[in-house]
Amino acid sequence: MSVTAFIIDARGHRLTKKSAYLLSKNLPFITMNKFGFSILVFISFLTVISAQNTQRAITTAAPFLLIAPDARAGGMGDIGVATTADANSQYWNAAKHAFMENKLSMGVFYTPWLRELTNDVFLGGFTISNRLDHRSAWGASVRYFNLGDIALTDREGVPEGTDKLNEFSVDGSYSLLLSETYSMAVTLRYVRSDLGIESTDSSINPVNTFAVDISGYYQSAEKNYGGFNGRWRGGYSISNIGPKVSYSDDGTTNFIPTNLRLGGGFDFIIDGSNTIALTVEFNKLLVPTPPIRNGASREILKGKDDNVSFVSGMFQSFGDAPGGSSEELEEVTWAVGAEYVYNKIFALRAGYFNESELKGSRKYFTVGSGFSVNNTKIDVSYLFNATDINNPLENTLRFSLSFEIGN
Repeated sequence: MSVTAFIIDARGHRLTKKSAYLLSKNLPFITMNKFGFSILVFISFLTVISAQNTQRAITTAAPFLLIAPDARAGGMGDIGVATTADANSQYWNAAKHAFMENKLSMGVFYTPWLRELTNDVFLGGFTISNRLDHRSAWGASVRYFNLGDIALTDREGVPEGTDKLNEFSVDGSYSLLLSETYSMAVTLRYVRSDLGIESTDSSINPVNTFAVDISGYYQSAEKNYGGFNGRWRGGYSISNIGPKVSYSDDGTTNFIPTNLRLGGGFDFIIDGSNTIALTVEFNKLLVPTPPIRNGASREILKGKDDNVSFVSGMFQSFGDAPGGSSEELEEVTWAVGAEYVYNKIFALRAGYFNESELKGSRKYFTVGSGFSVNNTKIDVSYLFNATDINNPLENTLRFSLSFEIGN
């Protein structure tokens, strides 16, 4: 899809076509409404235009917090809240740390972004988790989203330098086994989102905020089911619970992507060497749905006022869609994933992700694989688009590297 507008600042400078596309493709969609002046007057590619008008996609600040970071989850349709514990559990469900088989796990991940358009936009970071004893564990991670060099030009197209935009988060968690099969965790996160254009006269300010995750995980004991053994898994996570933020000085605030995940799965343990895991996951943003307003008076015609606190917004998000309960269901994405593991050395994965056409229309298939040698694991994944909506990860390989130490 092509870019249909430029980003224009208060002095008449504009971002290049490529740069406008880069920002607009930071899915889920970036919320930059009413920043005080025309610094980000764009809605630059057709998907975003559709989402703002005929569709009703929910937008937030700091959307990089919703990007799946690791290749194992990426190979299973971007799911992870109820999969077995691994080095990247910190992002999906920190409560899984209490079920780690190893004392210490460390991971590094790298996800190219918009690789078909540019080579300097990526999500990268690392994770670490450590079991303190048989009941408790802690974890931490750093995520860095680099939007690359954003080129600036004047109205005549004359280059006027570049800006580097980036976002990152740092978090730490503590998880505790409450029984032999159930654990809970709390995560504290610091988030910084710097989308300001330093060479303009506008006041697009960096955002600094804190957020909390609450999560739980269930994993049953292994049980015989006749021709095979098996175990059930279940998990939930409410992530990025935190106050609204503002990029501008005019008092306009935006929600951060508070998000609810629910999932469950079953492991078919065929024998000591072969395991097949099936998992399903549901996902919903706990952010108010924008109401339908009168274009001139801004009077609410349908829906509820979304100018509420973040706490009220979380509860309101379950019943404020202008289209009623049917639209509320449209706001729930779902994904299914499968993983085959041979002897804890080799893994094959596949998945499918589905989002309503009303809320963004992201639909895609994923495949992946993993290899383990001497407590070192390498995972890769690949995404196939299932609609004509461009995906920033289409035709892109994602990589994760992890290390596990001690039993």
